[in-house]
Amino acid sequence: MLTNDAIITVDIEKPAAGGRMIARHEGQVVLVQQAIPGERMRVRITRVRPGVAYADPVEVVEASPDRRAVQGDWMCGGCAYAHIAAARQPALKAEILRDALARIGGLTVPGPVPVAAGAGDGYRMRARLHVRRGRIGFFREGTHELCDPAVTRQLLPETLATLGRMEPALHRARADGVTDLDLVENVQATERVVHLVLAPGAAPPRPGPLAAIAGATGISCSAPRGPEAFSLGHPYVVDEVAVAGAAGGPVIRLRHHVESFFQANRYLLATLVARVTGQVPAGRVLDLYAGVGPFAIALAALGDREVVAVEGDRRGATDLAMNAIPYGAAVRAVHLPVERFLEGRSDPDATLIVDPPRTGLSPEALAEIVATGARRVVYVSCDVATLARDVRAFVAGGYGPTHVEAFDLFPNTAHVEGLVVLQRD
Repeated sequence: MLTNDAIITVDIEKPAAGGRMIARHEGQVVLVQQAIPGERMRVRITRVRPGVAYADPVEVVEASPDRRAVQGDWMCGGCAYAHIAAARQPALKAEILRDALARIGGLTVPGPVPVAAGAGDGYRMRARLHVRRGRIGFFREGTHELCDPAVTRQLLPETLATLGRMEPALHRARADGVTDLDLVENVQATERVVHLVLAPGAAPPRPGPLAAIAGATGISCSAPRGPEAFSLGHPYVVDEVAVAGAAGGPVIRLRHHVESFFQANRYLLATLVARVTGQVPAGRVLDLYAGVGPFAIALAALGDREVVAVEGDRRGATDLAMNAIPYGAAVRAVHLPVERFLEGRSDPDATLIVDPPRTGLSPEALAEIVATGARRVVYVSCDVATLARDVRAFVAGGYGPTHVEAFDLFPNTAHVEGLVVLQRD
């Protein structure tokens, strides 16, 4: 019987969702931090729950050839896989996706799951950081302790320099009420906007000291879901994305507000758009949870599609409508919750793209999608568990999976973006 602080030796078997690795001790599952499958480790039990124990490393007895030294604090947000060689990480993420689809979705994926991967340094162009006592940083895993964002290598050097200039400016602006900071920049990092998030009821900082921070093309401030306290410069950035990833193909412009959702990986943005749109045949398309429109606008630019793009968030829907203007009747932007848009809708000839939030499809949305009778569903997901849960429901509703792949949008973490294509039988 395992107890807290017990030290045991285990063999690491396979990855688990969330960053830990699975081992077993006398039949009990042990989830180990900072491990790699194939290793033998001495670990300390930190927490015991029914059927599972959690452990931290004490000593690597037999190391994997894929183990590498970690620069800085491995518990800083975005570093859960930092100890694993970059070439090994995609295979582990493919295994996480495959396992979730089998265990939760009841789906056996034949053959390898392809994983698109890119550079791990400076990949992030959208991030939420936290502000505590004048410092800006990420949280250490499982805590509210700040850590230096530079050690994670997610942000570009010029982005870090901008954040460094913001710290004294926030002090001069008397920004005691600022708790968080949303950062967005375009792929080329020529535009960079910061949004300051206030604690509920807190007074906004004075805008004057924030008006001329080098590297920031816009700064805004508001409480969560509250009215804007002030806006300096431009609250938007614009990205140009080559559709289908080929030279000479159409290039789309995507404006997105600092508070709108947008993909975070600058190196894989065009790849993701190309792979998703490549699964959509000519004809009628419903792009649900369309965001600012990367898939819908790309399909309109390619032609041979009649696209309806649906987004429930006000900021995202405003950007979507603006991005759709150059394509006229080829794409129609709709600002509605997906559940309301789908009520009573039948569209058996349509292809549906769904890219829901981490919580996946609501029961209402899923039932309405199946009820449309759509011939094809292209499902993009940032959470393997909810993806697998929803795939199981689609299969029960008469759909069969025809394609599975993944994208390593967050290198050095356990996060993996999944793409599953389902066809009605």
